[in-house]
Amino acid sequence: MITTVRVAISLLEGQKEMFLIVLLLLLCSTILITISAFSWRSHGRWKAFGFPQGDMGWPVLGETLPFLKPHPSTSIGDFMEQRISKYGKIFMSNLLGKLTVVSADAELNRFILQNDSRLFEPGWSKSIGEVLGKHSILFQVGDAHKKMRSINLNFVNNGKLKTPFLRDAYRIAALVMSLWKNNSVVLGKYEAAKLTFNMMAKNILSMEPGTPVTEKLRKEYEAFAKGVVSLPLKLPGTAYSKALKARSYILKVVGQCMEERLCRKKDVEEEDAKNDLLQWTIENSNYSEEQIGDLILGAFFSGYNTTSKAIALAIYFLGGCPKAVKHLREEHVRIVRGKRQGGNSELSWEDYKQMEFTQCVINETLRLGNIVPYIQRKASTHIKFKAYDIPQGCNVMAVLPAVHLDPSLFEFPEQFNPWRWQVSQPSYWLEN
Repeated sequence: MITTVRVAISLLEGQKEMFLIVLLLLLCSTILITISAFSWRSHGRWKAFGFPQGDMGWPVLGETLPFLKPHPSTSIGDFMEQRISKYGKIFMSNLLGKLTVVSADAELNRFILQNDSRLFEPGWSKSIGEVLGKHSILFQVGDAHKKMRSINLNFVNNGKLKTPFLRDAYRIAALVMSLWKNNSVVLGKYEAAKLTFNMMAKNILSMEPGTPVTEKLRKEYEAFAKGVVSLPLKLPGTAYSKALKARSYILKVVGQCMEERLCRKKDVEEEDAKNDLLQWTIENSNYSEEQIGDLILGAFFSGYNTTSKAIALAIYFLGGCPKAVKHLREEHVRIVRGKRQGGNSELSWEDYKQMEFTQCVINETLRLGNIVPYIQRKASTHIKFKAYDIPQGCNVMAVLPAVHLDPSLFEFPEQFNPWRWQVSQPSYWLEN
């Protein structure tokens, strides 16, 4: 489930660009301005059919403009606040050209996640599919989704890979920090992104950090990521066009790696084989080259965006909470000192699992940072939830920040408080 939902974080990247472009089109179109006088706000008739109440906004655009308006990740924004106040935590809207049931309700959000691939199917647009690929895990349903998900999870949970993973993490982090100059300003977001990409390139394709090939791939990937949720304009210079071009380059690199490994497969001893996701997929699936390419591309996309933002936000939140930094340092010093007294300075996976307060900081960063803003699905059948009807084919949007910042679930939700996770976790988190 985590792998599936992670793509939603990229939507924040395209919000500003999409908002400005759509606003420009609105101002320049006199026809649309004329039609807009006949707004089809009709929340009363939705209730008569058992649908949630809501507002369809302007013709064509619906309520897309206020929905895409940027706002801090530590708030739900004016759009959600106003509509929750007027219609409740479940309401209807017209977003991104589609009739959508919007949920700020913890119970409905949990229902959507628990019934993914059973009652709901992917609700992403075709333009996103064109960039990510038709074989991306985001567009798979049923057994196809389970198979691809199991490949990713089995690779991550492979015990043999955990030790080299931790060694690579330490080595790459040390390399990134060694490039920092004394008394210079370090941009946390950029450094977190660089660290994350190098880690993923190493564990997905066994590419060493800092090499010209890896740096070229990183730049191409950045262009790819920026265009995934941009307006689908295939014009030279647009973010969407650049993303399609970058996709072709990345798949070319993946194809070359596959060809090299298949050619020398007979000459490589088992212990010398690559311990990365590409090798794991080749050995544990019967996927075609096209399917493997989309799987690898999806792994980069889902992992890079979420992880790099989580690291940057953790730095930001900790900067305003010296007490948490002190607690973290004490926990790390205690565990590292214990290892050294035992004659071993290398941290193991079990050592990291003992860092309980570190996990609390991670949980609180994910909650308050709202790295995944929402999850978009489409009802594959007619669904009855409490007093509401969700018609087949209707889009459903689970807005996660509305739950993460709900004062009925989290005391003083706007505050960064890792200690809240030491006492008890809300049932919403426990069941997910």
